[in-house]
Amino acid sequence: MKRFAALFNALDSTTKTGAKTAALVDYFRTAPEADRVWTIALLSGRRPKRVVNATELRTWAAEAAGVPLWLFEESYAIAGDLAETIAHLLPRATQAADPSLDASLRGLIALTGRPEAERRAYVTAAWAGLGPDERFLFNKLMTGGFRMGVSSGLMTRALAQATGVDAAVMAHRLMGDWDPARTRFAELTESGGAETGARPYPFALASGLETAPESLGPAADWLAEWKWDGIRGQIIARAQSFAIWSRGEDLITDRFPEFAPLQDHLPPGTVLDGEIVAWGGTAPLPFADLQKRIARKTVPKKLLTEAPGHFLAYDLLEAEGTDLRETPLAARRARLEAILAALPPGLPISASPVVQGDWPELIALRATARARRAEGLMLKRLSSPYHAGRKRGDWWKWKLDPFSVDAVMLYAQSGHGRRANLFTDFTFAVRDGNDLVPFTKAYSGLTDAEFAEITRWVGKHTVERFGPVRRVVPELVFEIGFEGIQESPRHKSGIALRFPRMLRWRQDKAVDEIDTLESLRSLLRQVSEPGALPAEKEDPGASPPGPQDI
Repeated sequence: MKRFAALFNALDSTTKTGAKTAALVDYFRTAPEADRVWTIALLSGRRPKRVVNATELRTWAAEAAGVPLWLFEESYAIAGDLAETIAHLLPRATQAADPSLDASLRGLIALTGRPEAERRAYVTAAWAGLGPDERFLFNKLMTGGFRMGVSSGLMTRALAQATGVDAAVMAHRLMGDWDPARTRFAELTESGGAETGARPYPFALASGLETAPESLGPAADWLAEWKWDGIRGQIIARAQSFAIWSRGEDLITDRFPEFAPLQDHLPPGTVLDGEIVAWGGTAPLPFADLQKRIARKTVPKKLLTEAPGHFLAYDLLEAEGTDLRETPLAARRARLEAILAALPPGLPISASPVVQGDWPELIALRATARARRAEGLMLKRLSSPYHAGRKRGDWWKWKLDPFSVDAVMLYAQSGHGRRANLFTDFTFAVRDGNDLVPFTKAYSGLTDAEFAEITRWVGKHTVERFGPVRRVVPELVFEIGFEGIQESPRHKSGIALRFPRMLRWRQDKAVDEIDTLESLRSLLRQVSEPGALPAEKEDPGASPPGPQDI
């Protein structure tokens, strides 16, 4: 763990990409093989499932530190990070120990399903033998809040440099459902079998378009298509293999059984990129219908009927076993349409429609996106290859401005980590007659300076305390942006927002000028009826629950 802790500290102490890369390259060349595999897994989001909950950790740590639980909780509220609080409060290690990262994670995994006493004994023994830095990281691994400030792309480039493998090839080899507990370093980094079977390709990502589309040059150089509001996915149809992967590298084949017939009709050696949507027969259904299926391992027949899956294909990455990613998009699209045209009718797949026109025509069509269950337009350069990850200049997402509503802050809660001393997590309300009804929470969108100013205000205008939550005088008005709205019987307001965030602090508005619950319900009705959307206003983690169910 000491070598892994040294890597963490090296990465945490700099913002320079070159320094981070050098630290990773050195680690991948010198660390024990099993530790290298686990580090790759952690940096690519493959974290072990939690075997200890936060309540247990608080209780065990308070007793091990010899402090009352209330004092531990007060310390946690100040530190803002559970792993850090435990590392600071526990007494110094009583015995020297330096378990490997591999041994530590295998030990935690072995606790799955074990009795509380057995898990507690293992964790407290580990605490007693670890130094402060190693103990902090051990806690992070247990809580699932592990972050190293390194993107998967940077990690992949460093690993490629350490092994001499091309970065694009390395990114492909790291894709898929591999288990770090059963995978050797050579299996990930050396050729031979990594690119075969059901392994997907790294997804190409788009950047947000922040300028007028005319700045991109002639519209004829670009392919325009709808930006669908679904699940990005790849369909893999290779010899002896059929799989469906999400962009998050989740294998979701079993969650969409209606796609199974495609394995009998797609030519072997075909890989498609596209969007999985719930299908209404001729157009996508609202994302909320698809969302009902996302978290389910098995889908009941009722949901299969109400929200059948459909694959809107927009790119061809592999044909007849040949990698086409370096082929220009125009040629890939033509081959894609030829493959889909040869399929028998009735299959749950179609080409994502191309949107044609000059820039003024595309601007007008983009304004109709929500009526088509889309978020805007995608713009892809016809001459572009299929990049691994995000490369600015070739793919742009030209989204509509978000919905927005003016609301008043009712509750405030401090943040975590570097924002532990600031109030950053807020609960907002709209008017319902003479009452204020909470309807959403948000914690992003403002600057640190604004959060600091609001924190000072909260300190002077707190009405009630509920543990870490403060109820405040309802005076501060904010414009809340969101991507979607849906009915939710779980919430007191009866609605739920998708990707809510603070667009701006409306210091120019009073509380009697905020929006109403009826205006939100009206928007919900209109969103549920495509073609009847209102004009947009001019100008995406959940925060902890507050004392009142919103």
